[in-house]
Amino acid sequence: MTTAFLSKIHPWLGVDPNPVSHTEKAVATTGAFLGIFLVTWISLHTVAMPAAIMVAGSMGASAVLLFAVPHGQLSQPWAVLGGHLISAAIGVSCATFAPGQLVAAALAVSLAIGAMHIARCIHPPGGATALIAVIGGTDIHALGYSYIIMPIGLNIFVMLVVAIAFNYLFAWRRYPAVLHAGLDRPKGKPGSIAIEDIEHALHTLDTPVDVIGGELLQIYELAEKHAATRCR
Repeated sequence: MTTAFLSKIHPWLGVDPNPVSHTEKAVATTGAFLGIFLVTWISLHTVAMPAAIMVAGSMGASAVLLFAVPHGQLSQPWAVLGGHLISAAIGVSCATFAPGQLVAAALAVSLAIGAMHIARCIHPPGGATALIAVIGGTDIHALGYSYIIMPIGLNIFVMLVVAIAFNYLFAWRRYPAVLHAGLDRPKGKPGSIAIEDIEHALHTLDTPVDVIGGELLQIYELAEKHAATRCR
């Protein structure tokens, strides 16, 4: 395939036009290893196999967000906490009261999405947490609503602690995003774009965007500087 052909199909495939550095990739990989190592160890010691692996599975999806996209809106602490805990409660409820596993599985994921929207804590792995509560088998079902606290709640706590501690070592990716220098900006001067303008634009879009307002403002400012340099 030629470069020209690839450049034409990239937009259709959604290929990221701004790949990160090899250092960033290595940091994300290492952080995810630490987080999942601890979560899997905890799962294996709190839930019988094979249910333990299924429970760890939804945390694997969270690891991608926490360590590969630490400043994403879907990766922030409330999204992780609310997304998993609310979804876990809905999943257990559907497994307990819904008529049949097929209906329960569909209800669990769909209601979890609706609840995460309402609670403003959309976290894609929450859908897996809800689904596992339904299809995880007798070991998961036996946990009942304690599934929310153990192992889900404990696993979330471990993942967040690792994400905060590990990402803090790297100034450009500190977690949560509020700790990242440069993202918490004062109000702009009259006529200039400030964080409140970015947040207003995000609200007007009426669709989830996995970038926080401060980071979008930072992107805008960097683009302005580049444009000024290019036009000299």
